[in-house]
Amino acid sequence: MSTIAFIGLGIMGSPMAVNLVKAGHTVKGYNRSPHRTADLVAAGGTAADSIADAVDGAEIVAVMVPDSPDVTEVLTADGGVFASAAPGTLIIDFSSIRPDVSMDLAKQAADHDLRLIDAPVSGGEIGAKNAALSIMIGGADEDVSRAMPVLEAVGKTIVHVGPNGAGQTVKAANQLIVAGNIALLAEAIIFLEAYGVDTTAAVKVLGGGLAGSAVLDQKAQKMLDRSFDPGFRIELHHKDLGILTNAAREAGVVTPIGAAVAQLMASARINGDGALDHSGLFRTIAKLSGASTEPGSSNTKERP
Repeated sequence: MSTIAFIGLGIMGSPMAVNLVKAGHTVKGYNRSPHRTADLVAAGGTAADSIADAVDGAEIVAVMVPDSPDVTEVLTADGGVFASAAPGTLIIDFSSIRPDVSMDLAKQAADHDLRLIDAPVSGGEIGAKNAALSIMIGGADEDVSRAMPVLEAVGKTIVHVGPNGAGQTVKAANQLIVAGNIALLAEAIIFLEAYGVDTTAAVKVLGGGLAGSAVLDQKAQKMLDRSFDPGFRIELHHKDLGILTNAAREAGVVTPIGAAVAQLMASARINGDGALDHSGLFRTIAKLSGASTEPGSSNTKERP
């Protein structure tokens, strides 16, 4: 068991930190909004007043914050991880950030006699609460082996995909697939509703065939109910698709479907839906067909 500093206790980070406590690790958490430490403390962890306080005495530092600038600040700022962690400390960055930033931060970590792996996750709030996340890891073999007891306490599918930055590259691909599935599921539900089909029955049979997916299982009911409490926010998926489109351009790779979905996600965010669950992309797609986004609405259309 390890002594762990966990920085970033949001929708994903909080249940992950709690699961580390349940697994027997000693966890001290820090979040810019102090009230977010409540669940960790209730589970038996402790709250830190600062990053330096959290890192003091930690063997492993876990980071789960929204974006590349946030990770950079947590690690490199005065009083940050690089300045406060003891030599040899392992940093596990669970955040989803740009691959090039992740590689650069790994080099900076080495300059401070620290080790860093990128370990972005997929599975949303449900996966975080159930310790069933999919974790894609970039880093050196020995560092990944050292991190395994921590990773196994929060994840179910744990795969080392390459050197530093590789985990972030795979996560970008993951977010492309998820966003495309969400957009197509939304289109399918709008289509079904237009014909007055029993959508609950339709979703059940679609889930049993080749159209079945984790996205359909977890997001279809949200769309049917028009209920989009955040498990993973649109604004974060918008950020991730920006990472994907920029990285694809740098690699000379064309992602036409990804570009279209990125524009739809950007529209959802610009039009005030950024704080909704990413299944709330349904609202943007529904509006394109003039369909209602209100709970209990019927979108059956009259046809010639």
